[in-house]
Amino acid sequence: MKKLLVVGVLALSSLCILSAKTYELTLTTVTKAGSVQLKPGQYTLKIQGANAIFTDVNSSKSFTTPVKVQESDKKFDDTKVQSTKDGDTEKIEEIDLGGSKTKLGF
Repeated sequence: MKKLLVVGVLALSSLCILSAKTYELTLTTVTKAGSVQLKPGQYTLKIQGANAIFTDVNSSKSFTTPVKVQESDKKFDDTKVQSTKDGDTEKIEEIDLGGSKTKLGF
């Protein structure tokens, strides 16, 4: 009975991990997202609670920063990054997540 319970819990937890949606971003300049500074390159973005996790595709290094998750009235067609220029660095203000009504504020 205990083995069946353990197998069930493992199966459910693996489903949760597999269902975590990731988004792809390409940054062309040095960019600040919340409290982290990201080099130019390709990243995957995953939301985990109130944190955004950026993972560099080439090095697999991850960067975590707090984020404000909000719901919009409409579904976003594409993932879009809204940023402002701060000297030589871009500063991300908001990311609209394609295929969802979720937007992230930094």
